[in-house]
Amino acid sequence: MAKEFEIRREVELPATREQVWAAITSGTGGWLWPMEYEPRVGGRAEGSGTVTAWEPPTHFAVRAEGENGWYNNLESVIEAREGGGAMLRWVHSGIFVDDWDTQYDGADKHTDFYLHTLGQYLRHFAGLTAAYVAADGPAASTDPGAFEVLRRRLRLSGAAAAGDAVRLEVPGLEPRDGVVDYVTPQFIGIRTADGLYRFFGRNAWGMPVGMTLHLFAGDVDREATERAWQAWLDGTYAPEPGSVTSGRTA
Repeated sequence: MAKEFEIRREVELPATREQVWAAITSGTGGWLWPMEYEPRVGGRAEGSGTVTAWEPPTHFAVRAEGENGWYNNLESVIEAREGGGAMLRWVHSGIFVDDWDTQYDGADKHTDFYLHTLGQYLRHFAGLTAAYVAADGPAASTDPGAFEVLRRRLRLSGAAAAGDAVRLEVPGLEPRDGVVDYVTPQFIGIRTADGLYRFFGRNAWGMPVGMTLHLFAGDVDREATERAWQAWLDGTYAPEPGSVTSGRTA
């Protein structure tokens, strides 16, 4: 049954209002997937939707609508903070038409991870455009314990915490040393000197485990990187030799 929802957050960010505005509206791919907006009220939002507020650098909103009363609205209000930095007031509202509780829980927890990633981008990579890479795991990654499988593949213990060192080793790519910047039962964030690596335990909501990379080095081969990480992700859930089950590391 269709039902409205609203998710609100207020987050302090280590950047000016102008930097926050640019990160949200310029399509850099530095913390979320790349999006382009026609810079005016009534302007087109890439993919779907319409810009409903465009007041640089303080107020931005975009809305998409669909069948059966469905809509999705994102609004950002950015305020300068005394002493430096900015406050972002973020509102995500709309209507979910199916499985309301599951969709709300997923959207609520994703919001915290996305906004944390925004803070990491502004603190470490502000103004840079990312090579954006995304991959989803195979069907076996929908299993209840699938995200724990990925955690072990990353060689992170169940007690892993923000600040822990980690080394990313993917066949075909140069190893990267990084640090855990976010960890919950459903999400892991790793920051390296030139990238943000985000891992999503969407199996908690019946979907495959996923990942996104926001890579800021100037020489990224995006297609080769995507192939390498997709193979890594697929291999993470390949059955062990002689096993009839999936969802375990080889």
